[in-house]
Amino acid sequence: MRTSLAIASALAVAAGGVLIVAGPAQAATPALRFSAVQYDSPGKDTRSNTSLNAEWIQLVNTGGKAVNLKGWKIVDKSRTYTFGSVTIAGKGGKVTLHTGKGKNSKANLYWGSGNYVWNNTGDTATLKTGAGKVHDTCKWGQKAGRTKISC
Repeated sequence: MRTSLAIASALAVAAGGVLIVAGPAQAATPALRFSAVQYDSPGKDTRSNTSLNAEWIQLVNTGGKAVNLKGWKIVDKSRTYTFGSVTIAGKGGKVTLHTGKGKNSKANLYWGSGNYVWNNTGDTATLKTGAGKVHDTCKWGQKAGRTKISC
């Protein structure tokens, strides 16, 4: 293959042409993004599991193909959630990650934290691929009277 490529390159240059060599096909980037975050659970912050689970962040898949998130991460300044074998359906499939404890399902996952994750005064959530590449971010500041935003 290298010899054929070298000969083709030499011929293209000698003929005044340009040789274009296609590399391996690149995997398409999933159409996955943060869609919303409830960064301050409604009511009094009691650190009860109910209150913790009222704080959440949501991902949406706007692409046509399902996406397996195994090894992907949602990262806060001081905390990281790593996805197990979780698949988000295509064409609007969503998954919500709650802060507290609970039983995971296709639509709802639980961080298992005993403390709130997202700061009410402002924070940044980062979605990273299994290879550690930043895929999406959601950032917010303090918003009087608002505890939920679209990313």
